[in-house]
Amino acid sequence: MGLFGTDGVRGLANGDLTPELALAVAGAAARVLVAHDASHRPVAVVGRDPRASGEMLEAAVVAGLTSAGADVLLVGVLPTPAVALLTASYGADIGVVLSASHNPMPDNGIKLFAQGGHKLPDDIEAEIEAAVAAGPSRRPTGALIGRLRAADDAAERYGAHLLNAQPTRLDGLHVVVDCAHGAASFVAPEIYRGAGAQVTTLAADPDGLNINDGVGSTHLDGLVEAVRRTGADLGIAHDGDADRCLAVDAGGTVVDGDQLLAICALALRDNGTLHADTVVATVMSNLGFHHAMRDAGIEVLTTAVGDRYVLEALRAKGLSLGGEQSGHIVFADSSTTGDGLLTALHVMARMVTTGSSLADLASVVHRLPQTLINVKVGDRDTVAASATVAAAVGDAELELGDSGRVLLRPSGTEQLVRVMVEAGTQQQADTIAQRLAAVVGAA
Repeated sequence: MGLFGTDGVRGLANGDLTPELALAVAGAAARVLVAHDASHRPVAVVGRDPRASGEMLEAAVVAGLTSAGADVLLVGVLPTPAVALLTASYGADIGVVLSASHNPMPDNGIKLFAQGGHKLPDDIEAEIEAAVAAGPSRRPTGALIGRLRAADDAAERYGAHLLNAQPTRLDGLHVVVDCAHGAASFVAPEIYRGAGAQVTTLAADPDGLNINDGVGSTHLDGLVEAVRRTGADLGIAHDGDADRCLAVDAGGTVVDGDQLLAICALALRDNGTLHADTVVATVMSNLGFHHAMRDAGIEVLTTAVGDRYVLEALRAKGLSLGGEQSGHIVFADSSTTGDGLLTALHVMARMVTTGSSLADLASVVHRLPQTLINVKVGDRDTVAASATVAAAVGDAELELGDSGRVLLRPSGTEQLVRVMVEAGTQQQADTIAQRLAAVVGAA
C-alpha cells in the first residue's frame, strides 16, 4: 500500500489524509500491538501540533485506538520529541503524533512510536499496512473498549526531563526563540526561562492556521532581524513540531545543522560523553563538517539521508550523537528522536561553559561552497549503472581532491538524480556540477 513514508503517514489533511484513514491506521496499530502481546490492555499516548486539522484527526485516532481496545492518554499540543519521551515515561505501548513538521498548514501527518519512544521498525510498519488493508475482523465491546483520559502532567514531565538532561544554567544569556506558531509555542519559552535564560519570543501564538507561515526554521529572516534589533546573544528557530532547530548568531548569521552538530560533538567529547569519539551524520553534511571533525580527532560515521538512518546507526553502534544538516540532532543518551529544544539547550550550555559566542563556536566548521542541481532522467537505475556517469564522477573527484566532493543521489519518489558538488570556490562547484548534470541528463 505504501502508506508509510520516511517519517510516518503524511498528506493533505481531509484530502489524502482523511479521518477515515487516520481511524484505520490507529486501529490497525493497536491491533498489531495486541497481536504481539495479548497479556495486557495496550496504552497509547497521543499528541499533536496546533494546526487546525489536528483536532479532527486526533478525534479519529482516538476512536481508532479505543475501538481496538487501547486506552489513550491525551497529552495535547506538544513537540514530537515530547510524545516520544512520554511514550517511555508513561510505559505506553505506542505513541502517536499528529504533525506535518515544517510542511504548510493544510498538510498533516501521523507519526508512530513503539514502546520506549522508538520509531517503528519496517516490519511493524508493514504489519500495520496489512492490517489497514484487511480491516478489523472483530471489535471489542463493553468493558473491553478503550478509555480516554488527559495526561495533565505531560508538559511538566517533558520540561523536567530536558532540564535534567542538560542541567547547565543559562543565566546571563539572551535568546530569541521562533516557535513557528507550532508545537513548541507553549513549552520552549518556559523551558529556556526555567534554565535561566532571558527569552524573547517570536511566532508563539498559534491559531491553528498560522503554523510555519513565513516563520520557523524554514523562514529565518524574521529571527535574524529580531536578534539584531534586541541585541540578543543568539536566536533559535524551531519547525512546526520542534524536532529540529537552526540558530542565528548575535550578528545575524545563520548557523546550520552541521555547525550545531559540530558544536555539540566537541562539547560531548570534552566532557567524556561522546561514545567512541564518533558522531553520525548523513551524506548531505558539508565536507567542512568532516574536516572539522577530522581535525578534532572525531570519527564521522556516514549514513543515507533521513533521521531514521541516523537513529539506526546510533542504536546499532551504541553511539551518543548524530544529526542532519537540517538541524535534526539526536542525543541518544537522553532522547530516542531528534529534539530541537534539547539541541538548543546543549548549544547554549556550550556558550556558557566556554564563554564563547555562537559565532566563535560555529567557526570551527568552514562550510565549502555547494551547488545542487536536480536532473530529470528517464530511469534512475540506468544512470546509476552508467559507466559514462561513473567516469565523469571519477574525473571530477580527481580534480577536486581533498578540497571538495561529489554526490549523486537518486530521488526516492521521482525520476530525478540530484547532483551535488562542493568545492573550494563557488565558481568551481558550479562548473563541475553543470558538467556532471549534462552527463547525467544524457545517460
